[in-house]
Amino acid sequence: MNKEFIKRRKNLMRMMGEDAIAILPAATVKTRNRDVEHDYRQDSDFLYVTGFEEPEAVAVLIPGRGHGQYILFSRERNEEMETWHGRRAGQQGALERYDADDAFPISDIDEILPGLLEQRQRVFYTMGISDEFDQRVLAWLKQLRDNSRSGTQAPHELISLDYFLHEMRLFKSPKEIKLMKTAAKASVNAHQRALQSCKPGLYEYQVEAELLYEFKQAGCATAYPSIVGGGANGCILHYTENNEALQDGDLLLIDAGAEYQGYASDITRTFPVNGTFSDAQRALYDLVLEAQLAAIDAVQPGNHWDQPHIEAVKVLTKGMVKLGILKGRPAQLIKEGAYRKYYMHRTGHWLGLDVHDVGDYKIDDQWRIFEPGMVLTVEPGIYIPEGSRGVPKCYWNTGIRIEDDVRVTKDGNEVLTQALVKSSEDIEALMATSVA
Repeated sequence: MNKEFIKRRKNLMRMMGEDAIAILPAATVKTRNRDVEHDYRQDSDFLYVTGFEEPEAVAVLIPGRGHGQYILFSRERNEEMETWHGRRAGQQGALERYDADDAFPISDIDEILPGLLEQRQRVFYTMGISDEFDQRVLAWLKQLRDNSRSGTQAPHELISLDYFLHEMRLFKSPKEIKLMKTAAKASVNAHQRALQSCKPGLYEYQVEAELLYEFKQAGCATAYPSIVGGGANGCILHYTENNEALQDGDLLLIDAGAEYQGYASDITRTFPVNGTFSDAQRALYDLVLEAQLAAIDAVQPGNHWDQPHIEAVKVLTKGMVKLGILKGRPAQLIKEGAYRKYYMHRTGHWLGLDVHDVGDYKIDDQWRIFEPGMVLTVEPGIYIPEGSRGVPKCYWNTGIRIEDDVRVTKDGNEVLTQALVKSSEDIEALMATSVA
């Protein structure tokens, strides 16, 4: 991947232009409780540009600098600290393993960085992520301005790096797609294991454990907290307690994805706890699946971002009228937004280094056009809680969502998570088999 990072940095510096400098800080370590820290996860922008996964680091890009355009500030090697907390790359590692042109200890940044800012006209830095680091950047700029009488020239513009960097991240390279397919494969295996392990009487967290087992077996982390919601819990969009017993006759909604080398997958499947859909459950499930397939078909180069959502809403609204959940003419119900009572979210989001990845959904107030290299989720659903007035009781406490990861290709699309079953018949057949 080193050549990939070098290419990204060159492209970014080309867009920045001469007389510019970019500053990207690493993610900070977060305390979980007392002296215990959360598992460290690098900032996605920093990771995209550097591939460096240690905390306490800052990357600096300076187009045209004669002594090196890519500078990495990082922790020094320290035998005692590495004995306690793990190995560090140090400055030599930054040069040899991460292709930095120049490397300095992070402890020296206050002495060195103001000099790098001097004589540059524009500073590319994204404010608002870390208040502490924001103040340091502003202090360096003030230091230069305060010395203007001695001939020091401070930058005139402070520009967010997001505009260029997030546009780059929106389009995945073949190497990125390969990593995303690895994450997708781990997620497919995890969901399959959960399907085959599920039975009445288990707790939601026990099914979640099956997911985590497959993630770890594949060398992956979790891309986001897993949603494992049985029965009424499936109607809670971001349910993560995962602590209730699974009941015979209920559905189980699982929204879970693996992350591999920073790249996320995102899959949702809904299936019967006892292995067999009731007639009402099957009718709703098949409707959501029909909507998802229609939405996936709309993921085509040249179509706009909202097209999959439009197609899903058409199918869902028409189907809910047929099932007696909504009453009226589908076209009018869509115009009024009546479907939102039971389908209240969008049909997808960008996917990449972040599970809700960066990238504009509109440009100049117009929906973005799909182009090859974009990756998104497609995830329509229906959620009918208990007590839904005017809805037949056989549909109450039913939450169904079906989600896959879809890549836009030159000629159409590729479903990265296609290997996981999703027809009601195939789900029942898989649940009739045991975990291998």
